[in-house]
Amino acid sequence: MKRNTTFFYLLSLLFLFNLGCNTQPSVDPETNLYKEDWSSLGQHNEAPQWFKNAKLGIYFHWGVYSVPAYSSEWYARNMHLKDHYVNKYHLENYGSLNEFGYHDFVPLFKAEHFDASEWAKLFKQAGAKFAGPVAEHHDGFSMWASKITPWNVMDKGPKKDIMKELKTAIDNQGMKFITTFHHAKHLQRSKVLGEEDKYSHYPFFADIPPSSNDPELAMLYGNIPPEKWHEDVWLGKLKEVIDNYEPDIIWFDYVLDKIPEKYRKAFAAYYLNQAGDKEVVIIRKQHDLPQSLSIEDLEQSRKKQIGTKTWMTDATISDGSWSYTKNLGVKSATDVLHMLVDIVSKNGILLLNISPKADGSIPENQKEALLSMGNWLSQYGEAIYDTEAWHHFGEGPTAQPEGHFKNKNVFNKLKYTAEDIRYTVKDYNIYAIFLGDPARGEML
Repeated sequence: MKRNTTFFYLLSLLFLFNLGCNTQPSVDPETNLYKEDWSSLGQHNEAPQWFKNAKLGIYFHWGVYSVPAYSSEWYARNMHLKDHYVNKYHLENYGSLNEFGYHDFVPLFKAEHFDASEWAKLFKQAGAKFAGPVAEHHDGFSMWASKITPWNVMDKGPKKDIMKELKTAIDNQGMKFITTFHHAKHLQRSKVLGEEDKYSHYPFFADIPPSSNDPELAMLYGNIPPEKWHEDVWLGKLKEVIDNYEPDIIWFDYVLDKIPEKYRKAFAAYYLNQAGDKEVVIIRKQHDLPQSLSIEDLEQSRKKQIGTKTWMTDATISDGSWSYTKNLGVKSATDVLHMLVDIVSKNGILLLNISPKADGSIPENQKEALLSMGNWLSQYGEAIYDTEAWHHFGEGPTAQPEGHFKNKNVFNKLKYTAEDIRYTVKDYNIYAIFLGDPARGEML
């Protein structure tokens, strides 16, 4: 990266205090099993050292919604909303909802240029220590070879086990494997539970595909009795991925609090017990799982001060949609690095999203940004990886709001100066990272 993007300066100081990490008790040594209650599950070490050291992961919104490449990954919902601009676009380009429904995009999702090894290599070069797919977004299409739903990448669309190929390639690059789940919003709660429409991805209107009683279409559109959906679909899909792909990290999107508590407990106990001695991580938003069990995630925002516990930001490399759309703008590598440095200085970790095309290719502007990031991290990663927050995260004039999704636009527009400095520590070193280029000859 050019010198005028991010200036790195290292200060070595002796510490006179202990930088040891807190430890948590293990599970019952007699059974070595977690029970389905929060007290037992809370014995899990939610932030193992490998995770604290990683600092950067990469995932990607890529699926059936990448085919229309219009608006965002919420195309599947918005195409059904009368008077919505996505609905208008769909009618003009594909016809009525009954002529061409969301399920009709599935055969067009072919992933013909997808190369898991090339993707994993790129993520490694970008500096990621863990990577993996959006396993299932709100739309109900599974990115693995599922036996639970026919709407999966092995049976439809690409006709290959995308997750298996990614798991193998990411393992081969020495990275940890993350799978993210957004399927808590898949159930049509507005119809089967009479809840607000915002808690359902697909709106329920008569005489369009999401209201179909056809068993196959109902599985895609979430038109399923809630008891069956919670047990067989929501929990069943998680167990299937845990059993067949052994993710190191499982991350949840919002609306997880709408899943009855007994199923959330059942998931956590199953995942932790199946992991055995392997140190795994569970990540959630808001307060959807106890903090003693899981890592807090702040979407597109950050903490204002140092977090008392390890936390995460998930953010996208683009300026707009999380999935690929035509003419999608991309953040500069400098802006992403500044975000990463700010997060790490406050005891956080960045999960960065990219947006591949439906054919499985990654746009060149996204590749360039990732490689530029990796170039900087290959030179100065000493100040990022394996570090901890200092007692003071930094200084400088650029103000930040409280970390909350409603402030995402403020965070996305932040521009730092040479007076903005962030600190990290490792061993007996303090690292000072300048988020700008100090004037030549200026005393530091």
